[in-house]
Amino acid sequence: METRVRARTVGRRFPRRVPSFAREREIDYDLHGLAGIRLVDASPGDAAAVARQLGPIRAPLDREPDIVIRFVDHLATSSSLRYLGPGEAGFTDDAFFVLRSKHKTPAKVKVGFAELGGRCEIVCEHGLAAVPLLIPILNLAVLRGGAAPLHASAFVFEGTGVVATGWSKGGKTEALLAFMSRGAEYVGDEWVYVSADGERVHGIPEPIRVWDWHLRHLPEYRARLRAGDRARLAAIRSAIALESSLAATGASGLAPARALTRLSPLLRRQLFVDVPPETLFEGGLGTLSGGFDRLFFLTSHEGSDVAVEQIDPLEVARRMVFSHQHERLDFLGSYLRFRFAFPERINPILEEAEQFERDSLERVFARKTCYAVYHPYPVSIPALFDAMRPLC
Repeated sequence: METRVRARTVGRRFPRRVPSFAREREIDYDLHGLAGIRLVDASPGDAAAVARQLGPIRAPLDREPDIVIRFVDHLATSSSLRYLGPGEAGFTDDAFFVLRSKHKTPAKVKVGFAELGGRCEIVCEHGLAAVPLLIPILNLAVLRGGAAPLHASAFVFEGTGVVATGWSKGGKTEALLAFMSRGAEYVGDEWVYVSADGERVHGIPEPIRVWDWHLRHLPEYRARLRAGDRARLAAIRSAIALESSLAATGASGLAPARALTRLSPLLRRQLFVDVPPETLFEGGLGTLSGGFDRLFFLTSHEGSDVAVEQIDPLEVARRMVFSHQHERLDFLGSYLRFRFAFPERINPILEEAEQFERDSLERVFARKTCYAVYHPYPVSIPALFDAMRPLC
């Protein structure tokens, strides 16, 4: 059995060679019939990394996949690599490479941006923490197929399928947590997928970002966290409390207090844990699908109350087009690097993504019963539930 030891040298990386017997030739994922992904020659670690991104939607495909992700020991290049930003991207005479993965870890992934949205192939070296840009690439395939990717949470409560959407940090996860704590069935968070006829919504179970203030409102979730996560949150809270105490006693001029004061904003931004939904919700994940009966558009405001009013769903569709553009900024940045490298290669779907999405969202939102929910931030999660519950 041949092995290769990872070494660090200037200008070249030598990836660990994965024993051939440890690889599965093909692994398929089926996103509820909306898009199919096939892994080729994935090691167990590669397969686990993709499973963390896509969740339990592994299933044989009875059709050709939309996206093939091929894993190799070493990604050869036809010419020297020219860089577009240190450690971000590069290109050769005939190919474009993404050089950064999850948490900015080094990677080498060949992506043909001009083919995305149709049948396409991504080639990765073994050992990635995550396939970079996988979710926006998947979203593009779903959009091209006629369904609508939506930045939202979704759940089924007492037989009613609910979709909560809005700008980032607008209250989607808070609504999901509130209703899940009262027996709702989980469909998805972060990205969900509305069928072309607007009747069904499907999800992929990405980890949920749970903030410490969420746990104050919903303490039943705290016990479901890993002990290490609970200890980390407790340590951060203690450091913040010490900084406040030193400031209150007039000791803020001391060197340790000054250091804590400088660190305090950073510490407050770390008061969260990312939790797999199957860990958080006792009822499990179910089918990750549900009907689409109610649409809520959540937005924080400067008032102290939770206010609800009926709203035109087409207005929500038009606004969410720009929310999605904001969510795609990193993806679009990579596409613009690709266009810099190959000005003649165009992806027509990406070039016309705004119109594609507007048409898709207006179609699936048409005739939906829709409410705008305005709330303070951070919101009282019980108050958010009380405002939304009568409308479900």
